[in-house]
Amino acid sequence: MTIVRRTHDDGAVLLTLDSPANRNALSGRLVGELRRALEEAGEDPAVRFVVLGHTGPAFCSGADLTEDPPMAPLELVRLLRTVVELPKPVVARVNGHVRAGGSGLVGACDVAVAGEASSFAFTEARIGVAPAVVSLTLLPRLDPRAVSRYYLTGEVFDAGEAMRIGLVTAPEDALPSVLEGLRAASPQGLAESKALATQAVRAAFARDAERLAALSGRLFGSAEARSRIAAWRR
Repeated sequence: MTIVRRTHDDGAVLLTLDSPANRNALSGRLVGELRRALEEAGEDPAVRFVVLGHTGPAFCSGADLTEDPPMAPLELVRLLRTVVELPKPVVARVNGHVRAGGSGLVGACDVAVAGEASSFAFTEARIGVAPAVVSLTLLPRLDPRAVSRYYLTGEVFDAGEAMRIGLVTAPEDALPSVLEGLRAASPQGLAESKALATQAVRAAFARDAERLAALSGRLFGSAEARSRIAAWRR
């Protein structure tokens, strides 16, 4: 049974993260299914753009800490890079909790809308790691002072603050206008415009992906992180 559901609607493919039991955590299975679904959407001439949504109260809770070892950092790099380099826009529709690695997925999307039930936090420091791989999509987009605060404190913030710092584009009620605009554009226009808009993020992948994946692997494998993750599992 798939945990990334696909439906088609007037030139769009709707990809729904459907693993609410673990808050749509970034398990090896979810990452693999989502990456394959995105690649197939990119190759399908009938698909103009992708909308990424979720079931349950969480859009994505970050790394699946029940997996031992957790998913390889390079697999998350591949997923985020697939979103960024897909020649079609990807729109995140968030109306739930986003934590840690889930924020990197939101940051990879070209447009992100968030409902009132949304909340966000970078919680990595609390378990002895850091927002390493997700920084590839976050640092080029976010307000630097906000990054310092929220990376360090792990505080929870709402959709309004996520918009202010650049993680979210607009409130959820802007979605119909966004989709109307995407449907009015030509495929070539969308692809070339996306390439321009993602230059800084793509440059971050080219420059920093291997280093940040190595940092993530080292931190998750450290005694301090393993101790904190083990305590979380209990």
